[in-house]
This record gives sequence, structure tokens and C-alpha cells, in this order.
Amino acid sequence: MNSGSTVAIPTTSYRDQHVFIDKSDPEVFRALARTAQAAGAAATRAGLPAGLVELVNIRVSQINGCAYCLRVHTRTALEAGETAQRLGLLPAWRETEVFTPAERSALALAEATTNLQDSARGSAAAAARADLTDEQISAVLWVAISINAFNRVSIMSGHPVKEA
Repeated sequence: MNSGSTVAIPTTSYRDQHVFIDKSDPEVFRALARTAQAAGAAATRAGLPAGLVELVNIRVSQINGCAYCLRVHTRTALEAGETAQRLGLLPAWRETEVFTPAERSALALAEATTNLQDSARGSAAAAARADLTDEQISAVLWVAISINAFNRVSIMSGHPVKEA
């Protein structure tokens, strides 16, 4: 090794280099927002409680590591009546008895949609039929697909998350 060589240490973070793609292409972002609104409307029509929808949004955002969406949807979930205990247990939902069968099915569908593993997709869809109608399954999938897209927008844009 050359004793005179140095290792370049980055002086800027990824966040310093971001492009807010939602601002750069607002028409595309508005289309995504309309998709999310339509997914939410489908969930309402299917009779899914707002709290269940927020659990899906939060669980997907946890898996993807989207701090911005976690901040937004945790606040929304609390406003919808969700408890801090249940939100704290969400990453380990399979190990608890605090989530209803419908919530558990929705969370399994959300995880399968996010991770896209063949075995998980098939088993989650089959199990969900015991607790959710076809309309509810469809709505959960659209909510999960929408939040996955928003997670990617926020992460790739480097949306800042600061103390509220």
C-alpha cells in the first residue's frame, strides 16, 4: 500500500445531493397522489377502518425505511384512534394478540406486496380470504402499492424529517 495514498471521505451526504422529484415533476406526483386518494376511497367503500389503512401505511413504510412517511402516517394513525402500544408492536405483529384477524390479514398482504416473495404472496392472499372480502383485499393491495410508491419518492428525494 502506498503510504502517501489517502482515502476520500465524502463531505456531503446523499441528502445534500437529492432532487425533490415531487417538485421536479409535479404532474407525475399529482397522478400518484390521485392514485393514493382512489386507493383510500376504495378502502372506505370496502368498509376498511381508517386505523387499519394506517397500519398498512406504517408497516410498509417500516419495511422500506421511509422516515418521512412513518412520521406522517404515525401521526395520522394516532389521530384515527390507534394506540402507541399497538404502533410500537407493529414490527412484531405476528408475535402479539393485539391485532384483529382482519388487521393481521391486511398486514400480511402489505408485507407480501412490499417484499414480493412468491411464497408470501400466495399464502397471504389465501389467508386473507378468511377475514377480508375481495373488495377489501383489493383495497389493501392498492393502499400498499400506493404507499410503496410514496416511500420511494420520499426516500429518493431525501425528504427531510426533523423534530416536530
